[in-house]
Amino acid sequence: MSPPHNKSESVNQALDALDQGLEPERPVLRDAVRALLTVLSQRAPGRSVEVRIPPFGAIQCVAGPRHTRGTPPNVVETDPMTWLLLATGRLEWAEAARDGRLRASGIRTDLSEYLPLSGE
Repeated sequence: MSPPHNKSESVNQALDALDQGLEPERPVLRDAVRALLTVLSQRAPGRSVEVRIPPFGAIQCVAGPRHTRGTPPNVVETDPMTWLLLATGRLEWAEAARDGRLRASGIRTDLSEYLPLSGE
């Protein structure tokens, strides 16, 4: 995961690209995704939910029963751009789930109480 001091730089660069109507460069998007995953793991410590943002990262977070073998019962998965938008408050959790841009299975997977992550 990216160190916290890189978080604002990579996230800001990615959001600046979006504001200009551009897609963020792959390394910038990768670093932003990883930085935001790091913030989520700090805000919601635990190992009961696996958050997957392929191909850039995955973490376990949220307090509760720890999963150790096989497919976790609580999984959130989305693409890097959707994660960037969710984590920075530019997209609502319910909207992403309704539109199919976010897949969440399990009773602990609504992460909306932890979002947005930016500004920390």
